[in-house]
Amino acid sequence: MAKAPAKKSAARKPARRTGKAAAKTAAPQGAPKGAPGRPASNLPVPTRGRLDPDLKKYFEICEEKLGLVPAVLEAYAYKPQRLRNFMAAYNDLMLGESGLSKLEREMIAVVVSCCNRCYYCLVAHGQAVRQYSGDPTLGEALVMNYRVARLSERHRAMLDFAWKMTATPFDVNEADRQRLRDAGFDDSDLFDIYEVTAFFNYTNRMAHGMEMMPNLEYHAKSR
Repeated sequence: MAKAPAKKSAARKPARRTGKAAAKTAAPQGAPKGAPGRPASNLPVPTRGRLDPDLKKYFEICEEKLGLVPAVLEAYAYKPQRLRNFMAAYNDLMLGESGLSKLEREMIAVVVSCCNRCYYCLVAHGQAVRQYSGDPTLGEALVMNYRVARLSERHRAMLDFAWKMTATPFDVNEADRQRLRDAGFDDSDLFDIYEVTAFFNYTNRMAHGMEMMPNLEYHAKSR
């Protein structure tokens, strides 16, 4: 008697991954415009539809004025009130009234970021230096090594101080502050130099922690 043909074994379905394993293999969510496939942060990034109305409106204004939403804002949207605090602090510090020009504040941002090797801030603020100065070579020099740039005595004193306050803050002394005064900065300017330097030491570390990647558009701007 002929044997019945053996039944084909059903194909085994791959086990469904859960938890951390699923997170590693899932498609990235919330990738910033211009960085396809790369999320703004290694933490969850809210979709635009889930943002509070005021933040959604702010992002729309960024797109209208800048042509992009900076990835740092998308990363900070993980905690909406922290994002509001960050935007208020940044806009006041970098765009508000100061004895330092907007270019000078961006120069400090780049030199601090160079010392900390912060890729996100070097790309984003290197572009800002190119924009404000109209000099692509200055932006490149500050990103790589500000000491090779052609700088005024005022700017060299300012950037030497920002570098020292970043690399060896415990060595900053009155002689360093006096050099700033001798270069033409008053006490209000010194406060702003301290604060911009400190702020970007903070943002650099947040960018490293969250693995922020800059929007690709920055690379081509102001060349």
